[in-house]
Amino acid sequence: MSAPSGNPIPSAPPSYEETTGINVNYPQPYPVPAPGQIPDGKGMNPPPYMGQPPPASNPVTVQTVYVQQPVVFYDRPVQMCCPSCNQMIVTRLSYDSGALTWLSCGGLCLLGCIAGCCLIPFCVDALKDVDHTCPNCKTLIGSYKRL
Repeated sequence: MSAPSGNPIPSAPPSYEETTGINVNYPQPYPVPAPGQIPDGKGMNPPPYMGQPPPASNPVTVQTVYVQQPVVFYDRPVQMCCPSCNQMIVTRLSYDSGALTWLSCGGLCLLGCIAGCCLIPFCVDALKDVDHTCPNCKTLIGSYKRL
């Protein structure tokens, strides 16, 4: 069939390259499948750049480091790993008279408790400092000062 002017009717519209004027014969940076060929994904990686060394396959050494969080000591036993004998322990507590014990004693003396009542703070563990020791190796691990 021909048009009334005598020009044949095109069977398909022009391609993108033909309409934009891109040189179709210019080498493509990536492999382009031929018409009718289905790309299988093989060989579709870009070529390596010139002057760039190939990636080295050196083995990577991984070192695992375990960091123990700092232990905060209070007036209760603490379960932890002893830094001296490396055993899992629950600390043993011992009470020593500290600044709060002596200040309580002095305060009671000022209030008039001179006959012996001022010595009561030395019998109350809640007013004393606490030392944490390891029950296995008897090492002093930490202390809790009340004041």
